[in-house]
Amino acid sequence: MAPRLVLVTGAGGAGRSTVAAATAALAAESGERVLLVAADDPHRAVDGLLGHRLSAEPLRVGFEPGLFALKLDEQAAFKAAGARLLERAKPLFDLLGVEPLEPEELTALPGARQLALLDALRTHGREEPAGGWDLVVVDAPPVHELVPALGLPAQLDAYLARLLPDERQAARALRPVLAGLAGVPMPSQWLFEARAWASAEFAEVRTVLEAPGSTLRLVVAPPRGPRARAELRRMRAGLALHQLPLESVVVNGAQPGAELSALAAETGVPVHVVGDLGREPERSDLGGLAAPAALVTWTDSRAREAVAWQVEDRLDTPDRVLVWHIPLPGAERGDLDLVRRGDELALGVGPYRRTVPLPSALRRCTVAGAALRDGLLSVRFAPDPSLWPAPLR
Repeated sequence: MAPRLVLVTGAGGAGRSTVAAATAALAAESGERVLLVAADDPHRAVDGLLGHRLSAEPLRVGFEPGLFALKLDEQAAFKAAGARLLERAKPLFDLLGVEPLEPEELTALPGARQLALLDALRTHGREEPAGGWDLVVVDAPPVHELVPALGLPAQLDAYLARLLPDERQAARALRPVLAGLAGVPMPSQWLFEARAWASAEFAEVRTVLEAPGSTLRLVVAPPRGPRARAELRRMRAGLALHQLPLESVVVNGAQPGAELSALAAETGVPVHVVGDLGREPERSDLGGLAAPAALVTWTDSRAREAVAWQVEDRLDTPDRVLVWHIPLPGAERGDLDLVRRGDELALGVGPYRRTVPLPSALRRCTVAGAALRDGLLSVRFAPDPSLWPAPLR
Protein backbone atom coordinates (compact mmCIF):
# COMPACT_ATOMS: atom_id res chain seq x y z
CA MET A 1 0.00 0.00 0.00
CA ALA A 2 1.34 3.44 -0.92
CA PRO A 3 1.96 5.91 1.92
CA ARG A 4 -0.23 8.94 2.42
CA LEU A 5 1.40 12.15 1.25
CA VAL A 6 0.93 15.59 2.78
CA LEU A 7 2.56 18.59 1.08
CA VAL A 8 2.85 21.54 3.46
CA THR A 9 3.10 24.78 1.46
CA GLY A 10 2.15 28.41 1.81
CA ALA A 11 3.64 31.87 1.64
CA GLY A 12 7.28 32.55 2.47
CA GLY A 13 7.91 33.07 6.17
CA ALA A 14 4.52 31.74 7.25
CA GLY A 15 5.95 28.85 9.30
CA ARG A 16 5.72 25.95 6.85
CA SER A 17 8.70 24.11 8.36
CA THR A 18 7.28 24.28 11.87
CA VAL A 19 3.86 23.01 10.79
CA ALA A 20 5.39 20.22 8.69
CA ALA A 21 7.63 19.07 11.55
CA ALA A 22 4.73 19.23 14.04
CA THR A 23 2.51 17.23 11.70
CA ALA A 24 5.15 14.52 11.27
CA ALA A 25 5.97 14.37 15.00
CA LEU A 26 2.35 14.01 16.08
CA ALA A 27 1.67 11.32 13.47
CA ALA A 28 4.73 9.39 14.68
CA GLU A 29 3.47 9.64 18.26
CA SER A 30 0.31 7.84 17.16
CA GLY A 31 2.43 4.86 16.08
CA GLU A 32 2.86 5.54 12.37
CA ARG A 33 6.11 5.24 10.46
CA VAL A 34 6.65 8.76 9.13
CA LEU A 35 9.17 10.41 6.81
CA LEU A 36 9.62 14.17 6.96
CA VAL A 37 11.21 15.64 3.80
CA ALA A 38 12.82 19.07 4.16
CA ALA A 39 12.45 20.17 0.54
CA ASP A 40 12.76 23.93 1.03
CA ASP A 41 15.01 24.57 4.00
CA PRO A 42 18.11 26.52 2.92
CA HIS A 43 18.76 27.77 6.47
CA ARG A 44 18.26 24.32 8.07
CA ALA A 45 15.37 25.36 10.29
CA VAL A 46 14.19 21.74 10.41
CA ASP A 47 17.59 20.69 11.75
CA GLY A 48 17.07 23.05 14.67
CA LEU A 49 13.54 21.85 15.30
CA LEU A 50 14.53 18.18 15.32
CA GLY A 51 17.93 18.53 16.96
CA HIS A 52 19.70 16.62 14.15
CA ARG A 53 21.71 17.62 11.11
CA LEU A 54 19.82 16.04 8.23
CA SER A 55 21.31 14.55 5.08
CA ALA A 56 19.96 13.12 1.84
CA GLU A 57 19.35 9.73 3.50
CA PRO A 58 16.47 9.15 5.96
CA LEU A 59 17.66 9.56 9.55
CA ARG A 60 15.80 8.43 12.66
CA VAL A 61 15.30 11.62 14.64
CA GLY A 62 14.28 10.24 18.00
CA PHE A 63 10.84 11.57 18.98
CA GLU A 64 9.26 8.19 18.46
CA PRO A 65 10.72 5.04 16.88
CA GLY A 66 8.82 5.75 13.65
CA LEU A 67 9.95 9.32 12.86
CA PHE A 68 12.59 9.79 10.14
CA ALA A 69 13.69 12.87 8.25
CA LEU A 70 15.89 13.88 5.33
CA LYS A 71 16.96 17.07 3.57
CA LEU A 72 16.86 17.27 -0.20
CA ASP A 73 20.31 17.49 -1.77
CA GLU A 74 19.65 19.07 -5.15
CA GLN A 75 23.24 18.59 -6.28
CA ALA A 76 23.18 14.84 -5.60
CA ALA A 77 19.72 14.49 -7.12
CA PHE A 78 20.79 16.39 -10.23
CA LYS A 79 23.84 14.19 -10.68
CA ALA A 80 21.76 11.03 -10.29
CA ALA A 81 19.15 12.23 -12.79
CA GLY A 82 21.88 13.43 -15.17
CA ALA A 83 23.61 10.07 -15.01
CA ARG A 84 20.37 8.28 -15.91
CA LEU A 85 19.79 10.67 -18.81
CA LEU A 86 23.36 10.39 -20.09
CA GLU A 87 23.07 6.62 -20.09
CA ARG A 88 19.92 6.88 -22.19
CA ALA A 89 21.57 9.36 -24.57
CA LYS A 90 24.70 7.25 -25.08
CA PRO A 91 23.64 6.19 -28.63
CA LEU A 92 23.43 9.86 -29.61
CA PHE A 93 26.93 10.57 -28.28
CA ASP A 94 28.25 7.53 -30.16
CA LEU A 95 26.56 8.75 -33.32
CA LEU A 96 28.09 12.22 -32.97
CA GLY A 97 31.47 10.85 -32.00
CA VAL A 98 31.71 12.82 -28.74
CA GLU A 99 32.54 11.79 -25.22
CA PRO A 100 29.67 12.08 -22.69
CA LEU A 101 30.12 14.14 -19.54
CA GLU A 102 31.49 12.46 -16.46
CA PRO A 103 29.27 12.52 -13.33
CA GLU A 104 31.83 14.76 -11.61
CA GLU A 105 31.35 17.36 -14.36
CA LEU A 106 27.62 17.72 -13.70
CA THR A 107 26.63 20.70 -11.56
CA ALA A 108 23.09 21.64 -10.61
CA LEU A 109 21.35 24.01 -13.01
CA PRO A 110 18.50 26.43 -12.23
CA GLY A 111 15.41 24.33 -11.54
CA ALA A 112 17.40 21.46 -10.01
CA ARG A 113 15.65 21.89 -6.66
CA GLN A 114 12.23 21.36 -8.27
CA LEU A 115 13.51 18.27 -10.08
CA ALA A 116 14.94 16.96 -6.81
CA LEU A 117 11.53 17.41 -5.19
CA LEU A 118 9.80 15.45 -7.96
CA ASP A 119 12.39 12.68 -7.70
CA ALA A 120 11.86 12.49 -3.92
CA LEU A 121 8.09 12.22 -4.39
CA ARG A 122 8.60 9.45 -6.95
CA THR A 123 11.05 7.60 -4.70
CA HIS A 124 9.35 7.89 -1.31
CA GLY A 125 5.70 8.36 -2.25
CA ARG A 126 5.13 5.17 -4.20
CA GLU A 127 4.12 1.80 -2.80
CA GLU A 128 6.87 0.34 -0.66
CA PRO A 129 7.53 -3.22 0.53
CA ALA A 130 6.92 -4.14 4.16
CA GLY A 131 8.63 -1.67 6.47
CA GLY A 132 7.99 1.34 4.24
CA TRP A 133 6.37 4.63 5.23
CA ASP A 134 2.79 5.08 6.39
CA LEU A 135 3.00 8.84 5.87
CA VAL A 136 5.34 11.19 3.99
CA VAL A 137 5.20 14.85 5.07
CA VAL A 138 6.95 17.33 2.79
CA ASP A 139 8.11 20.76 3.94
CA ALA A 140 7.47 22.08 0.43
CA PRO A 141 8.41 25.33 -1.34
CA PRO A 142 6.01 28.29 -1.42
CA VAL A 143 2.90 27.94 -3.56
CA HIS A 144 4.25 30.05 -6.45
CA GLU A 145 7.21 27.62 -6.75
CA LEU A 146 5.44 24.39 -5.84
CA VAL A 147 2.57 24.64 -8.33
CA PRO A 148 4.80 24.92 -11.46
CA ALA A 149 7.05 22.15 -10.13
CA LEU A 150 4.17 19.71 -9.62
CA GLY A 151 2.77 20.58 -13.05
CA LEU A 152 6.12 19.93 -14.74
CA PRO A 153 5.71 16.16 -15.39
CA ALA A 154 2.44 16.60 -17.27
CA GLN A 155 3.82 19.59 -19.18
CA LEU A 156 7.01 17.81 -20.27
CA ASP A 157 5.10 14.68 -21.19
CA ALA A 158 2.81 16.79 -23.38
CA TYR A 159 5.87 18.28 -25.11
CA LEU A 160 7.29 14.82 -25.74
CA ALA A 161 3.96 13.62 -27.11
CA ARG A 162 3.93 16.53 -29.54
CA LEU A 163 7.53 15.94 -30.65
CA LEU A 164 7.11 12.16 -30.91
CA PRO A 165 3.38 11.51 -31.37
CA ASP A 166 1.95 8.02 -31.26
CA GLU A 167 1.44 7.87 -35.01
CA ARG A 168 5.17 8.36 -35.58
CA GLN A 169 5.91 5.65 -33.06
CA ALA A 170 3.46 3.35 -34.83
CA ALA A 171 5.36 3.98 -38.08
CA ARG A 172 8.68 2.74 -36.72
CA ALA A 173 8.36 -0.54 -38.64
CA LEU A 174 8.02 1.44 -41.87
CA ARG A 175 11.04 3.65 -41.20
CA PRO A 176 13.38 1.99 -43.77
CA VAL A 177 10.69 2.10 -46.47
CA LEU A 178 9.71 5.70 -45.77
CA ALA A 179 13.30 6.87 -45.63
CA GLY A 180 14.23 5.07 -48.84
CA LEU A 181 11.18 5.86 -50.98
CA ALA A 182 9.90 9.19 -49.74
CA GLY A 183 12.85 10.64 -47.88
CA VAL A 184 10.77 10.96 -44.69
CA PRO A 185 13.11 11.39 -41.69
CA MET A 186 12.30 9.03 -38.84
CA PRO A 187 13.88 9.17 -35.38
CA SER A 188 16.14 6.34 -34.31
CA GLN A 189 14.93 3.53 -32.07
CA TRP A 190 16.80 4.90 -29.05
CA LEU A 191 14.83 8.15 -29.24
CA PHE A 192 11.51 6.31 -28.95
CA GLU A 193 12.90 4.29 -26.07
CA ALA A 194 14.08 7.47 -24.35
CA ARG A 195 10.64 9.01 -24.71
CA ALA A 196 9.02 5.89 -23.23
CA TRP A 197 11.47 5.98 -20.31
CA ALA A 198 10.82 9.66 -19.62
CA SER A 199 7.04 9.19 -19.87
CA ALA A 200 7.22 6.31 -17.39
CA GLU A 201 9.14 8.47 -14.89
CA PHE A 202 6.63 11.32 -15.29
CA ALA A 203 3.76 8.86 -14.84
CA GLU A 204 5.22 7.65 -11.53
CA VAL A 205 5.23 11.20 -10.16
CA ARG A 206 1.65 11.81 -11.32
CA THR A 207 0.55 8.52 -9.74
CA VAL A 208 1.90 9.68 -6.38
CA LEU A 209 0.25 13.12 -6.66
CA GLU A 210 -3.10 11.69 -7.78
CA ALA A 211 -3.25 8.93 -5.15
CA PRO A 212 -6.32 9.09 -2.86
CA GLY A 213 -4.19 9.83 0.21
CA SER A 214 -2.24 12.73 -1.30
CA THR A 215 -3.24 16.22 -0.23
CA LEU A 216 -1.95 19.68 0.67
CA ARG A 217 -1.96 21.99 3.66
CA LEU A 218 -1.67 25.69 3.14
CA VAL A 219 0.15 27.59 5.90
CA VAL A 220 -0.43 31.34 6.06
CA ALA A 221 0.12 34.19 8.45
CA PRO A 222 -3.03 35.85 9.78
CA PRO A 223 -4.50 37.50 6.63
CA ARG A 224 -4.76 41.10 7.77
CA GLY A 225 -5.84 43.55 5.12
CA PRO A 226 -7.17 43.26 1.56
CA ARG A 227 -3.79 42.50 -0.04
CA ALA A 228 -3.14 39.52 2.19
CA ARG A 229 -6.62 38.14 1.58
CA ALA A 230 -6.26 38.64 -2.20
CA GLU A 231 -2.94 36.75 -2.16
CA LEU A 232 -4.56 33.91 -0.23
CA ARG A 233 -7.36 33.72 -2.80
CA ARG A 234 -4.83 33.59 -5.65
CA MET A 235 -2.91 30.78 -3.95
CA ARG A 236 -6.15 28.86 -3.46
CA ALA A 237 -7.06 29.33 -7.12
CA GLY A 238 -3.58 28.31 -8.29
CA LEU A 239 -3.79 25.03 -6.40
CA ALA A 240 -7.27 24.34 -7.80
CA LEU A 241 -6.12 25.15 -11.34
CA HIS A 242 -3.65 22.26 -11.14
CA GLN A 243 -6.24 20.08 -9.35
CA LEU A 244 -4.13 19.86 -6.22
CA PRO A 245 -6.49 18.91 -3.38
CA LEU A 246 -6.32 21.38 -0.49
CA GLU A 247 -7.07 19.62 2.78
CA SER A 248 -6.95 22.59 5.14
CA VAL A 249 -5.56 26.04 5.85
CA VAL A 250 -3.30 26.49 8.89
CA VAL A 251 -3.13 30.04 10.22
CA ASN A 252 0.12 30.39 12.09
CA GLY A 253 0.24 32.87 14.97
CA ALA A 254 -3.44 33.79 15.21
CA GLN A 255 -6.29 33.56 17.69
CA PRO A 256 -9.64 31.96 16.84
CA GLY A 257 -12.37 34.41 15.95
CA ALA A 258 -15.00 35.52 13.50
CA GLU A 259 -12.34 36.40 10.93
CA LEU A 260 -11.17 32.79 10.82
CA SER A 261 -14.74 31.56 10.40
CA ALA A 262 -15.06 33.87 7.41
CA LEU A 263 -11.78 32.48 6.08
CA ALA A 264 -13.12 28.92 6.29
CA ALA A 265 -16.24 29.94 4.40
CA GLU A 266 -14.17 31.71 1.76
CA THR A 267 -11.70 28.89 1.13
CA GLY A 268 -14.19 26.05 1.52
CA VAL A 269 -11.82 23.96 3.68
CA PRO A 270 -11.23 23.60 7.42
CA VAL A 271 -9.11 26.32 9.02
CA HIS A 272 -6.82 25.37 11.91
CA VAL A 273 -4.99 27.75 14.21
CA VAL A 274 -1.46 27.50 15.58
CA GLY A 275 -0.99 29.98 18.40
CA ASP A 276 1.90 32.41 18.64
CA LEU A 277 4.58 31.19 21.08
CA GLY A 278 6.19 34.61 21.25
CA ARG A 279 9.57 33.03 20.43
CA GLU A 280 11.22 30.64 18.00
CA PRO A 281 9.69 27.14 18.33
CA GLU A 282 11.84 24.37 19.75
CA ARG A 283 11.79 20.60 19.55
CA SER A 284 9.75 20.28 22.74
CA ASP A 285 7.03 22.56 21.31
CA LEU A 286 6.10 20.44 18.30
CA GLY A 287 3.49 18.20 19.94
CA GLY A 288 1.74 21.15 21.53
CA LEU A 289 1.70 23.08 18.26
CA ALA A 290 0.13 20.24 16.31
CA ALA A 291 -2.48 18.92 18.72
CA PRO A 292 -4.71 22.03 19.16
CA ALA A 293 -4.88 22.53 15.43
CA ALA A 294 -5.95 18.92 14.79
CA LEU A 295 -3.20 18.60 12.20
CA VAL A 296 -3.66 14.86 11.82
CA THR A 297 -7.25 14.97 10.60
CA TRP A 298 -6.85 13.55 7.11
CA THR A 299 -9.39 14.31 4.41
CA ASP A 300 -8.79 13.04 0.92
CA SER A 301 -11.97 12.17 -1.00
CA ARG A 302 -13.76 15.45 -0.30
CA ALA A 303 -10.68 17.50 -1.09
CA ARG A 304 -10.19 15.64 -4.35
CA GLU A 305 -13.83 15.92 -5.37
CA ALA A 306 -13.64 19.69 -4.82
CA VAL A 307 -11.09 20.05 -7.65
CA ALA A 308 -12.62 17.53 -10.10
CA TRP A 309 -13.48 18.89 -13.56
CA GLN A 310 -16.82 17.71 -14.95
CA VAL A 311 -18.40 17.90 -18.42
CA GLU A 312 -22.17 18.50 -18.30
CA ASP A 313 -24.27 17.34 -21.26
CA ARG A 314 -26.92 19.90 -22.21
CA LEU A 315 -27.38 18.73 -25.79
CA ASP A 316 -31.00 17.76 -25.10
CA THR A 317 -31.85 21.22 -23.79
CA PRO A 318 -32.60 24.34 -25.85
CA ASP A 319 -28.98 25.44 -25.26
CA ARG A 320 -27.63 22.39 -27.15
CA VAL A 321 -24.18 22.71 -25.59
CA LEU A 322 -21.66 20.84 -23.50
CA VAL A 323 -20.41 22.67 -20.41
CA TRP A 324 -17.01 22.05 -18.87
CA HIS A 325 -17.17 22.95 -15.16
CA ILE A 326 -13.75 23.87 -13.73
CA PRO A 327 -13.64 24.65 -9.97
CA LEU A 328 -11.41 27.67 -9.31
CA PRO A 329 -12.25 28.79 -5.77
CA GLY A 330 -10.67 32.14 -5.06
CA ALA A 331 -10.37 33.15 -8.72
CA GLU A 332 -11.56 36.58 -9.80
CA ARG A 333 -12.60 37.62 -13.28
CA GLY A 334 -9.76 40.12 -13.68
CA ASP A 335 -7.13 37.43 -12.99
CA LEU A 336 -8.56 34.90 -15.44
CA ASP A 337 -7.18 34.07 -18.92
CA LEU A 338 -8.71 31.47 -21.22
CA VAL A 339 -7.58 30.60 -24.76
CA ARG A 340 -8.32 27.58 -26.92
CA ARG A 341 -5.38 26.34 -28.99
CA GLY A 342 -6.35 23.45 -31.23
CA ASP A 343 -7.29 20.53 -29.02
CA GLU A 344 -6.01 22.23 -25.86
CA LEU A 345 -7.28 24.84 -23.44
CA ALA A 346 -4.77 27.31 -21.99
CA LEU A 347 -5.90 28.60 -18.60
CA GLY A 348 -4.38 31.25 -16.37
CA VAL A 349 -5.29 32.55 -12.93
CA GLY A 350 -3.04 35.44 -11.93
CA PRO A 351 0.55 34.11 -12.04
CA TYR A 352 -0.52 30.48 -12.42
CA ARG A 353 -0.78 28.83 -15.86
CA ARG A 354 -1.87 25.45 -17.17
CA THR A 355 -2.53 23.95 -20.60
CA VAL A 356 -4.83 20.92 -20.65
CA PRO A 357 -6.04 18.65 -23.47
CA LEU A 358 -9.74 18.88 -24.24
CA PRO A 359 -11.90 15.82 -23.60
CA SER A 360 -12.60 14.01 -26.88
CA ALA A 361 -16.20 15.24 -27.21
CA LEU A 362 -15.17 18.88 -26.74
CA ARG A 363 -12.57 18.67 -29.50
CA ARG A 364 -15.45 18.51 -31.98
CA CYS A 365 -16.96 21.71 -30.62
CA THR A 366 -16.37 25.42 -30.74
CA VAL A 367 -16.15 27.58 -27.63
CA ALA A 368 -19.49 29.34 -27.20
CA GLY A 369 -18.74 31.33 -24.05
CA ALA A 370 -17.52 31.15 -20.47
CA ALA A 371 -18.63 32.44 -17.09
CA LEU A 372 -17.05 32.56 -13.64
CA ARG A 373 -19.53 32.46 -10.75
CA ASP A 374 -18.78 31.69 -7.10
CA GLY A 375 -15.42 30.14 -7.89
CA LEU A 376 -16.72 27.88 -10.68
CA LEU A 377 -15.59 28.48 -14.27
CA SER A 378 -18.11 27.10 -16.77
CA VAL A 379 -16.92 26.92 -20.39
CA ARG A 380 -19.66 26.34 -22.97
CA PHE A 381 -18.93 24.29 -26.09
CA ALA A 382 -21.26 24.17 -29.10
CA PRO A 383 -21.00 21.11 -31.40
CA ASP A 384 -19.37 21.81 -34.76
CA PRO A 385 -21.84 20.39 -37.34
CA SER A 386 -19.00 19.48 -39.70
CA LEU A 387 -17.37 17.28 -37.05
CA TRP A 388 -20.30 15.96 -35.05
CA PRO A 389 -22.11 12.64 -35.80
CA ALA A 390 -24.90 12.72 -38.37
CA PRO A 391 -27.90 12.29 -35.99
CA LEU A 392 -27.04 15.56 -34.22
CA ARG A 393 -26.61 17.42 -37.53
